[in-house]
Amino acid sequence: MDSAQLTKDVETVVRELAAASGIRQGQLLVIGVSTSEVLGQRIGTSGTPETAAAIYAGVEKVRQELQFYPVYQCCEHLNRALVMEREAAERYGLELVSAIPVRKAGGSMAAYAFQKLQDAVLTETVQAHAGIDIGDTFIGMHLKRVAVPVRPTIRAIGSAHLTMAYTRPKLIGGERAVYTREAAGPATDAGTCD
Repeated sequence: MDSAQLTKDVETVVRELAAASGIRQGQLLVIGVSTSEVLGQRIGTSGTPETAAAIYAGVEKVRQELQFYPVYQCCEHLNRALVMEREAAERYGLELVSAIPVRKAGGSMAAYAFQKLQDAVLTETVQAHAGIDIGDTFIGMHLKRVAVPVRPTIRAIGSAHLTMAYTRPKLIGGERAVYTREAAGPATDAGTCD
């Protein structure tokens, strides 16, 4: 696996997601990665710190410019907990949990990120503004509502399937929306919502 190409591809897709989402300084970008899948192996079987380092470098190139907070999802052995900077966890009022991710319990990506971040902590859950899923690690549980898919120009990182999404506020109301009881009329009004 060409590490330089992995870094370049990750940088490209993070830039595409940033452009689509308008992610801003201080917002959360959740990143789920199976380095095993990137290497063409079954998830959780063959991850490497070298692969994690290449992916981390691609994220970091964009983070340095845009100043978002990267949040790295652990594997299911740590209940998909998240590695992030303490500053971000405190800013968002997140509860910390106690564990240190390692390759066999947390995954290569989370373990690498925990070692590289300035003041890494683990939290159980977040509601991120955007996310990247490399290798079908199912980051959806850590995205705010409502997730909007982004179709990247690169469909795989290494051998791993790639999906991305950003979030937007719920769209409620519209021209038929009613906000007072008087405007709603009696409950016996006939009519349908079609």
